[in-house]
Order: sequence, then C-alpha cells, then structure tokens
Amino acid sequence: MSRRKLAKFEENNKRNNVIEPGKPIYEQVKGNWNNKVFNNDNPIVLELACGNGEYSTGMANVFPEKNFIGVDVKGDRIFNGSTVAINNNLNNVAFLRCQILTLQNFFEENEVDEIWIVFPDPRPRSRDEKRRLTHPRYLNIYENILKEDSWIRFKTDSLPLFEYTLEVLEETRIKDLTYTKDLYNSDLLEEHFGIKTRYENMFSEKGFKINYLKFKFEN
Repeated sequence: MSRRKLAKFEENNKRNNVIEPGKPIYEQVKGNWNNKVFNNDNPIVLELACGNGEYSTGMANVFPEKNFIGVDVKGDRIFNGSTVAINNNLNNVAFLRCQILTLQNFFEENEVDEIWIVFPDPRPRSRDEKRRLTHPRYLNIYENILKEDSWIRFKTDSLPLFEYTLEVLEETRIKDLTYTKDLYNSDLLEEHFGIKTRYENMFSEKGFKINYLKFKFEN
C-alpha cells in the first residue's frame, strides 16, 4: 500500500465525519445517526457507492436542512469526500465505510428518507448480476431501511444496466416510477441541481446519454 493511501487512512481515523471499522461509533451508529453523528432530527439521505462523494457534498450544500451519508468501501475515496465536506464547513455530511450488503447493520428500519445510486459499477458480466446495486437482493435491503413513501433515485450512463433495472422493477412492488433515457433533454434535469460526478462529466463529454429514474416502494 502506498504511503499516500496510508496517510489518508490515518487521517480518516481522526475525522468525526468518517464512520469506519475500529471506531466505537461504528458499532453504535445504527438507529443513532441523528443523535450521535448529526445532532439534529433532519431527514437522512444516502448516496450508495459514493466514490469521492460528489453527490453527498453537492446535495449537502444545496439542502442544509438534510443530512447526507456517503457509503463506500474505499477509504481513500471517502477521504476525498470527507475533505471536501470539511473544507466547505458541511457539517451535514458523513461517510460510512462498509459493504452495501451490510447496510442493515448500520441503519434501523425506517431510518432513511431517500437513497441515491449514482453511476455505480454496471457489472456487465452475467455472472456478476447479483453485484449490481439494483439487483433484487439490494432492493430488499433498501426497502427495509427506507421510510414509507421515500424516493430511490438512480442515475447511470450504462444503458444495459438501466434497462436491466427497469426489468427488475417490473417484477417489484413499486409506485410512481418516472424515468428518462436522456436526462439532459428532460424536464427531470432540474432535480439534479447541476451536480455532476467525475464519471458523469467524462461520459457526457464523450456523447453518452445519461439515464435517470426514480421510484417508491409500494407499502
């Protein structure tokens, strides 16, 4: 492991906005995000597979009345998002280092108000289908931790992943499904507040259309 990564990991260990293994709060945070991390009762929004946390920090700046949690397994990426939050005095942002399949270890039922899945790894190989973040096993987890009538929002440049997700949702009890295969030429664009990830900039500049959908679970 490089010295640069080691330095980031050491810094993460000191930061209050990074929740990761080895810290006491890692085992205590389930059901306690508002009182142990944010010290308020504001709604909680997750960005899954957050990478460098562009959406978590971007949305936190737009919505100071909400709490944002970026979830990723990569500590060096979390360091980058954490740094942006600290440098911009965004006290309504935190980062959780864990596997997304373990989310129920960190959130109680009905603790989360909204979920964003932004440019996840498309996992194109058939044998990796269960690793796609819109596979039914993941959707079951999201439904468990979300409050009733809450949005899941999904954004990707990968048309195969997007179409796969629509197929999965056809077999899932959901409501209010809305989608576009060309976000930048859609009325839904205003829901994104000009926030773009590094991958979104990269692929849109290459001419890829951006796919977007949102839905709620049918309770």
